[in-house]
Amino acid sequence: MIDIKLFAELLAKARNLEGLQSEEAAYLLDVQDPLLQEEIFLAAKEVKEKVYGSRIVFFAPLYLTNECDNDCLYCGFRRDNKLLERKTLSIDEVKMEVRLLVAEGHKRILLVAGEDFGAYPITSLVETIEIIYQTSDIRRINVNIAPMTVDKYKLLKGAGIGTYQLFQETYHGKTYAKMHPTGPKKDFDWRYTAIDRAMEAGIDDVGIGVLFGLFDPRFEVQALIRHCRDLEERWGVGPHTISVPRLKRAQGMKLESIPHPIDDQLFKVIVAVLRLAVPYTGIILSTREGAELRDELLHLGVSQLSAGSHPGPGGYHDRQNAGQFSIGDERTLAEMVHSVVGAGYLPSFCTACYRKSRIGKSFMDLAKTGVIGGKCLPNALITFNEYLHDYAVAGLREKGKELIEQEMGKMLPGDEAIVRNTLEELEKGKRDFPV
Repeated sequence: MIDIKLFAELLAKARNLEGLQSEEAAYLLDVQDPLLQEEIFLAAKEVKEKVYGSRIVFFAPLYLTNECDNDCLYCGFRRDNKLLERKTLSIDEVKMEVRLLVAEGHKRILLVAGEDFGAYPITSLVETIEIIYQTSDIRRINVNIAPMTVDKYKLLKGAGIGTYQLFQETYHGKTYAKMHPTGPKKDFDWRYTAIDRAMEAGIDDVGIGVLFGLFDPRFEVQALIRHCRDLEERWGVGPHTISVPRLKRAQGMKLESIPHPIDDQLFKVIVAVLRLAVPYTGIILSTREGAELRDELLHLGVSQLSAGSHPGPGGYHDRQNAGQFSIGDERTLAEMVHSVVGAGYLPSFCTACYRKSRIGKSFMDLAKTGVIGGKCLPNALITFNEYLHDYAVAGLREKGKELIEQEMGKMLPGDEAIVRNTLEELEKGKRDFPV
């Protein structure tokens, strides 16, 4: 039985950007009444817009190699998958993939690699990052790779990455051991403490996540929130992002069924409760989910979307290549931008925070007080203007300009003047105006 008074108090606390403790989040996850769930959804939408406004940030993953020393039961890249053709991209192939992503309008990418540092050592990754920055219009490179030592994380830091992502997959020890029977990934503690090593190395922004479906989602959400609090206590900074991938089928995966299947309604509650519990973080939704559900989750706290993605090396110039998991939303970036605009949200290709030193604790202080939205809106409008000018078809261009005018009406006069000035500079051929 739900205590309505307590329920209301928790939502009021969350709306005030105070976040929720793990036990409070678990209480909301147990709500079964559809009307009360709608109240959770509404609160999540309000919190997201208080912190980040209406913006939705776009990115694309770029897989460098599917070579892997692990045999994770749920993964298409697992070592013993004989159905998978192994591939590691050359520098020329990386450049080709990047050109295709830039041609679509992407400005930020996420580099991903299987755990085989023999096939793709950290020195090769650093070289790849430097070449992408030097030879393309990509402005921010995030990285999702396996745990390393502090010294190797320092090399990543020196290469100028944005966020370092690493997902625990499951926080349940026995399940973790079962799902990772062989390979370096079987060491739960080495993986869990990797985020701390990254922060010790000076990487200011980190991203964490859970692969929902491996264990009881209520346990996973509570553990995820506790991990956020642990990081805040140790480093004064919580995760910049939380990813919410849901386990999907993959070619050659060893699991015969999903251990803890999560229906769409519960998944929506999970996303909304995470937004309430950790209001300052960006919530990332991948193309694992279908188009209709992804559109719904825009209203429940999601703030970052991958678009036009392929989860395998070389997948942008050969989409027949097998990926790490099955894709649920195959819409192009252009189609996603159109959908987001149609829903009244503001597409953003912003990379300003990393270039204006709004990172780590500086970013968290702005995000926790809701002030970051004032920084996000001008940069979202500026980068969306660039996208409309360089990539959008005529119909979207008109709708986008209308949305920009609406959003500028919410701005302080000084900020509006900055954005309007960029419109003039764009017409002169100038680009990239981080503020």
